[in-house]
Amino acid sequence: MKILMVCLGNICRSPMAEGIVRDRIEELGLDVELDSAGTGDYHIGEGPDKRAQANMRQNGHDISDLKARQFKAKDFDAFDRIFVMDQSNYQNVLSLARTDEDREKVELFLNLASPGSDAEVPDPYFGGESGFQHVYELLNESADKLMEELSNEKS
Repeated sequence: MKILMVCLGNICRSPMAEGIVRDRIEELGLDVELDSAGTGDYHIGEGPDKRAQANMRQNGHDISDLKARQFKAKDFDAFDRIFVMDQSNYQNVLSLARTDEDREKVELFLNLASPGSDAEVPDPYFGGESGFQHVYELLNESADKLMEELSNEKS
């Protein structure tokens, strides 16, 4: 299984999601490859936002090794599931889809925890520290559901 997390700049939400899920995959010993990307090209090659890194460290995760990259159409070939953080990114990713098979891979990450809600992970970039913790809690809840799914598929 190969999973991609996607947000706008790939410096806050998607690297946080990648870090949470990466650590859970390692804990459970699952055979899953993971990456993250942004639909925009604003931060290519940069590390995650310092506030995102600080929040993740406080919650027991290290994402300092991640580097931002932009989502490309070829990612549909490389990944089985593509989780996006909000409707804008959902539409941006779908605009690059070439087939129905591509489109079926894309879903809102928070729909794992709240099926059918189409809830969005708010972008904490322009907010304060509490916004990053709120995002962490939302991502963590959906990560729990993803781990349940992946563990059930393994057994």
